[in-house]
Amino acid sequence: MKATILLLEDDLTLSETVVEYFQDQGFDIDFVYDGEEALSFIYEKNYDLLLLDVNVPNKNGFEVLKEIRSEGNKTPAIFITSLNSMESLEEGFQSGCDNYIRKPFELKELLLRVQTILKREFANSKEEIIKLGDGLVFNLISSELKKDDIEIKLNLKELKLLKLFLQHPNELLSHDRIYDFVWNYDEEYSDNSLRTYIKNLRKIVGKEKIVSLKKLGYRFNQE
Repeated sequence: MKATILLLEDDLTLSETVVEYFQDQGFDIDFVYDGEEALSFIYEKNYDLLLLDVNVPNKNGFEVLKEIRSEGNKTPAIFITSLNSMESLEEGFQSGCDNYIRKPFELKELLLRVQTILKREFANSKEEIIKLGDGLVFNLISSELKKDDIEIKLNLKELKLLKLFLQHPNELLSHDRIYDFVWNYDEEYSDNSLRTYIKNLRKIVGKEKIVSLKKLGYRFNQE
């Protein structure tokens, strides 16, 4: 599964270069040009890591991170900055960043910083095993679903769909977001197939767990 990154950078040339490089490295990366737009993306989607330029329009990178940290968002963040003063560096860490990189930088160096943080986050993940009740558990690492230690066989798309739900509990997932995650880019997605996968999962985890919101998408209810 691809790690997801949000890049906030108002230098269009640099932004395009970073996006292309990280896509080539297998990342799913979105990019925005100002702080307000970054906040909108962060509120709409769960990212694995944020790359935030400091000097951008509307809200700067420090302000963006301070705002989401104040609301409990702990997504790791790296500041991209041309600032060299110790005061600026201190402000960056006080706002909740995990690392920083100064311009100009080598793309490989940025990649290494990203990989280091993501490995740490993966290793510190609080839950590998998610208990669904009634002896039913799902392993996020191996993507195995078991009931009373006996594996329940699901097809690949049903497994991916269940994993998506469990990684985003109690969150509305739009149809397009589900299609992008469950179907490969060269496959034709199908509303009927999705409904069938949902129906099969409901038989296993309980009908009340997966709620359909008409024309909007689905939500997995988890206490």
